[in-house]
Amino acid sequence: MSARKNGGVFDFDLIVIGGGSGGLAAAFRASEHGARVAMLEPGELGGTCVNVGCVPKKAMWLAAQLSEHIELAQQVGFDVARPQLDWCEFVAHRQRYINNIHASYRRRLDNSGIVTIQARGKLADAHTVVADDGARLSAPHVVIATGARPQRPQIPGAELGLVSDDFFHLVEAPKRVAVVGGGYIGVELSGVLQALGSNVELFVRGERVLGYFEAELATRLEENYRQSGVTLHHGFAPAGVERAADGRIRMTAGSGKTAEGFDALIFATGRTPNSGNLGLETVGVALDEGGHIHVDDWQNTTVDGIYAIGDITNRLALTPVAIAASRRLMDRVFGGKTESRLDYSNVPTVVFAHPPLGGVGLTEAEARARHGDEVHAYRADFRTMLHALADSPQRSLFKLVCVGAERRVVGIHLLGDGADEILQGFAVALKRGIVLDDLRDTVAIHPTSAEEVVLMK
Repeated sequence: MSARKNGGVFDFDLIVIGGGSGGLAAAFRASEHGARVAMLEPGELGGTCVNVGCVPKKAMWLAAQLSEHIELAQQVGFDVARPQLDWCEFVAHRQRYINNIHASYRRRLDNSGIVTIQARGKLADAHTVVADDGARLSAPHVVIATGARPQRPQIPGAELGLVSDDFFHLVEAPKRVAVVGGGYIGVELSGVLQALGSNVELFVRGERVLGYFEAELATRLEENYRQSGVTLHHGFAPAGVERAADGRIRMTAGSGKTAEGFDALIFATGRTPNSGNLGLETVGVALDEGGHIHVDDWQNTTVDGIYAIGDITNRLALTPVAIAASRRLMDRVFGGKTESRLDYSNVPTVVFAHPPLGGVGLTEAEARARHGDEVHAYRADFRTMLHALADSPQRSLFKLVCVGAERRVVGIHLLGDGADEILQGFAVALKRGIVLDDLRDTVAIHPTSAEEVVLMK
């Protein structure tokens, strides 16, 4: 293909570089609006989320949850053996599920008439993309959706540690494992591994895990993790890793503290954007210090006609955010909805911990920084019925953050079984501007955990 056809006509209306969740969403929505679309993706369709992120992570979380529930069944009288997962068999089920997603994407791409090229793409100019197989494509609009990848810390011996992608290559639970990082990934992998038989130690640079979430809930989650057997180390910043004489891993902190005897080490220390070798500097697309593409509220980069979505940008790195931003962008560019853009405020999110922790809106600290003494917080601290029946120590904590005399709800934060499912509906209510009396006027569904949200005093 040439960059442009005779008469200055473009080959396509849209070129998407990257076939992850955001890129696919952009391609499909643009095609629905009648656009001629080409998408370049050298790897498996679905990107991080489908292949080494949300989907296989949730599968492992479900396996871990089943293990925990079998143990609870023992405690309430079921005659069942201690659960032991056959990882290889489960991974086969997990991969079959993922393969079905890949097949579904391929069918949709074919049915939509989207040209899919299994190659990397690089910008030659603002409207021309060159594939690494030599093909040249042109379009007035280009979406960059190349995502991000896990990173290891820049310390001696870091190559001895695994990263989150490597976790999905495991075929058994390491006997003793160190997880470094107190964010989403570190917390999630720690919970899964502990539930599936590992002895987990979680190393956190700060004073608590999940620094961006409601502090009370994060602290309670730490207590639940300790009850489950996870050992937590705060204020531990790794400075070096080495393999000891017995073949196990030893880690040294900047303070001089050491931790050793690990069969595996997993770094969950952040992700870096895949912004290299895309020709961004050549065409003038601006990056921030971390290598993310800078975009405005409309997903525009600093070059007209070039947009960026998902983890490659400096916005929220969540799969549903990338999908939503993509669809709204395409509605604006091809669907005639000139004001269409994603509202990045009040985005709900969940950490698939054990139990899950989620939130939408402001934390209490954020609300007090904005509204001072107008803030009112309400809490429900309880054990779910199953854990109470089994006399398990795991506790749930739900919290509402309200503002003003009318008690407008500005934050909903949930830690407990089912929090991931409960939060979605209440996120809609918060987005619509509910007040505390709206919740209290709602009849509770009893007995459930969700009723605690409408019964808080």
